[in-house]
Amino acid sequence: MVILKSPSEIERIRQSNIMVAEILEILRQKVKPGADTLTLDKISEELTLARNAKPAFKGYRGYPFSLCASVNQQVVHGFPSKRPLEEGDILSMDFGISYQGYYGDAAITVPVGKVSSVAQRLMETTKDALLSGIEQAAPGKRLSDISHAIQSRAEEAGFSVVRKFVGHGIGKALHEDPQVPNYGKPGMGIRLKPGMVIAIEPMVNAGGYEVKTLEDGWTTVTEDGSLSAHFEHTVAITEEGPVILSATNGSA
Repeated sequence: MVILKSPSEIERIRQSNIMVAEILEILRQKVKPGADTLTLDKISEELTLARNAKPAFKGYRGYPFSLCASVNQQVVHGFPSKRPLEEGDILSMDFGISYQGYYGDAAITVPVGKVSSVAQRLMETTKDALLSGIEQAAPGKRLSDISHAIQSRAEEAGFSVVRKFVGHGIGKALHEDPQVPNYGKPGMGIRLKPGMVIAIEPMVNAGGYEVKTLEDGWTTVTEDGSLSAHFEHTVAITEEGPVILSATNGSA
């Protein structure tokens, strides 16, 4: 069941998401060769608690960290570790919080020092795919219009979209209906209405779209070892169109 949010609820979801955006920006500035993701995880948790909020991921279905830190071929749900980041790596950081009963959720992928042209183009394409999807998050559109826009942008650049994981509704729960796939034909699925709040999150691979989950039960990697990038925004559908809630300055 899709839960429509009131304007006051959307504002509370925005408050949570602005915190997420602020913390991700702080983490972004700390990403460099020699840094380690376990330290980034600790910083993310400290910054969250300092805002009287709670990490959304820690303990969720048993996930043991506050931050999902996925390096290179890791797609999502990567465990933070003490392994130093190296020049040329790319790092996807997925982060969420709960504040006063409402959730925020966003993700970014950042370069570690200077990266290859393929890695740079993959990150840019994935962010562009996210923005293409957001453009379709308007009243009267169908859910799969978002999905199709994301897939089209990724594939026209020669990349592939992960099928196993999807975006989702968000509000008083971290994951609500509807699920938001990142691929599909346009004009399908439920009709979008004002009051819907969804987390749109394309994961795009440089190679094939197939993925596998490692023995830790969480970390998911590309099956062919190719690089993967991940961007996510929480978006409210309003009468005027889509509004990005997980941005500190109101834009992506």
